[in-house]
Amino acid sequence: MEEALNSTIDPACLQGPPLAIDVIKQLDAFGLCLYGVLTIMSCMSLMVYLEQCLYIYKNLPYPKKTTIIWITGAAPVIAIMSCFGMWIPKAVMITDMTSNCYFAVVVYKVLVLMIEEFGGSSVFLKQFTGKTFRINTGPCCCCCPCLPRVPMSRRMFFLLKLGALQYAILKTALSVLSVILWTNGNFSLSDLQITGTAIWINPFIGILTIISLWPVAIIFMNTNSFLRSLNIIPKYAMYQLVLVLSQLQTSIINILALNGTIACAPPFSSQARGSMLSQQMMIMEMFIITLVNRFLFRRTYDTLPSEEHDNDQNSKVALQDVVVEHDI
Repeated sequence: MEEALNSTIDPACLQGPPLAIDVIKQLDAFGLCLYGVLTIMSCMSLMVYLEQCLYIYKNLPYPKKTTIIWITGAAPVIAIMSCFGMWIPKAVMITDMTSNCYFAVVVYKVLVLMIEEFGGSSVFLKQFTGKTFRINTGPCCCCCPCLPRVPMSRRMFFLLKLGALQYAILKTALSVLSVILWTNGNFSLSDLQITGTAIWINPFIGILTIISLWPVAIIFMNTNSFLRSLNIIPKYAMYQLVLVLSQLQTSIINILALNGTIACAPPFSSQARGSMLSQQMMIMEMFIITLVNRFLFRRTYDTLPSEEHDNDQNSKVALQDVVVEHDI
């Protein structure tokens, strides 16, 4: 019975990802059109991003311009890497590592951007030191409304920045380690045994991700009312959307492929076909996000006035009113 069952399974369904030439040979007219359109979308994402970088470099001050260039580059970088992974399935491990490492830096840069919108770390601390921040935000403590509010201080500010920065450093280091183990045959997403390396590395990366997202959410939830005029809410929403699509969506598709829910289609095994579908969806999604980011970030804003500046302006207005009343 087992021999009869095995004889009905295409050998390609039991192999790894195919070579690029094998992918090209099996494409029909619709497949060529689909791959061509997705490749054009990836190139357009890159061209829009480069044009946006030129505009930002000319019109925004340092260091805000470097931060925005990093953030707006998340979608086009993921799109380009997904295009490479679509054409060269065997390189998916490297393309995914590149995308994830870049986005790990973007998580920290989003926190830096919100701080720079106030004028930098010193101005941020001057404005918020002593004020209490709510910390019952996602993804860690959104279900804990009983948590006390924590006063902002230099130590608290340092811990928030460190919590976001550790992901950029450790994620890159663990991704490089995963690729090294993968080249030696010691790392595989399908190996879920306790002796496998993936079952230890991936959950640890998940914990690091949650730890890094929490400080960014704390800063956003407590300062977004001050930054509404700078479109911080839609900018943060785009960052969250890239996070969900590049991390959660990809993980769900990989799980479905490992369970056999996504059928094998030679020369693609079930896992390779799931990865291909994920890359194709990612290209379309990141292309749309690149266009939206171009609209959101293609505006220049002055630094928000500090509280002392506001108080000075209010005092001047009140003094002028008193003078006018006295003259009358």
